[in-house]
Amino acid sequence: MPSNENQGSASPFVSFGRSFLSIRREQVHSMEANHDPNAQESEIELFLRLISNRFHDLSVVSADELLSLAWMRKLLDAFICCHEEFRVILLNNKVQVSKPPLDRLVAEFFDRCLKALDICNATRDGIEKIRQWEKQLEIVLSAMDSRQRMMGEGQFRRARKALMDLAIAMLDEKETGSIFSQRNRSFGRHQSSKDHRHRPPGHSRSLSWSVSRSWSAAKQLQSIANNLVPPRGNDISATNGLAVPVFAMSYVLMFVLWALVAAIPCQDRGLQIHCSVPRHFSWGAPFILLQERIMEEAKKRERRNSSGLLKEINQMERCASQMTDLVDSVHFPLTDELKTEAGQQVQEITLVCEALKSGLDPLERQVREVFRKIMNSRTEGLEFLGNMNNPE
Repeated sequence: MPSNENQGSASPFVSFGRSFLSIRREQVHSMEANHDPNAQESEIELFLRLISNRFHDLSVVSADELLSLAWMRKLLDAFICCHEEFRVILLNNKVQVSKPPLDRLVAEFFDRCLKALDICNATRDGIEKIRQWEKQLEIVLSAMDSRQRMMGEGQFRRARKALMDLAIAMLDEKETGSIFSQRNRSFGRHQSSKDHRHRPPGHSRSLSWSVSRSWSAAKQLQSIANNLVPPRGNDISATNGLAVPVFAMSYVLMFVLWALVAAIPCQDRGLQIHCSVPRHFSWGAPFILLQERIMEEAKKRERRNSSGLLKEINQMERCASQMTDLVDSVHFPLTDELKTEAGQQVQEITLVCEALKSGLDPLERQVREVFRKIMNSRTEGLEFLGNMNNPE
């Protein structure tokens, strides 16, 4: 069921925003008017080059930037940009989209889009968990406020309790069935109390409206990756090459979701999915490099048991561990050396909290935008296919 929000917006198959490829596309449309057989090929090449360029930029960032909040926002921005261009290709080739085998390939893409909505919802919950963890660090900062005339045992006890609560919360996240999975809020609508009363107990098949305790991010990713294979030669020729951008966009969708699950706390996270990397496509090179770099991060000793590979989570864990060691070893009265060390730890925690405060809200807004774009384009696309197959 589509969201009731944004119903006043234009249909993605009727109206779409300007893109940086608009000038080149006008040239393509001009060639189409003259029945130039190279017009469609040019549009496909532009789209594949866009994918290659955007993800190449993401693949060559420094180690400090990879998997940071800023990098995740760039990743989602790349997805939104590619998704917009893909919608334009479908719009420009509506007749072929309605015919086999392209109609089947596009329908499979929309099926993956439906499954993607759950991961968007789970990502939103993961962002909310990080916010809760950040609040515990703020309590530590409040307790260790350097503006206080003296640091006493009470302040350290308060900081220690907040650090213990943070450690317990992060440890609980590594187990399935956290409380967040029971109160997931979909981007499509706000659940009322009435909705909750009538939800069947033990509901496990959420598909965009909720994520149950038995839901698994790893299994959801694998279901999206299943049968995601490069198009066969006869499919490419039968679709005049359009099977390639459909496969490319499907792979982009799967990869972006995989990166979200890798970085953000999710229920039953897992990065080992069975999906062939498109090595023989020129646009596949950045994905190979990104996959290798992300897996290398996951294999690092300090990241193996982490709740997520997001850089800021790693910084939070490191700061919390160092501060815990400090408050556990402190003796009163405080020495000047301990006061200096505590001040340094507070400064580091302050930087982490500031990064989280400034980065989490924009990231959540982008995840919401991805959710709505996927949902709206899928709804309108399926309506278009249905109308073409069942003309009145």
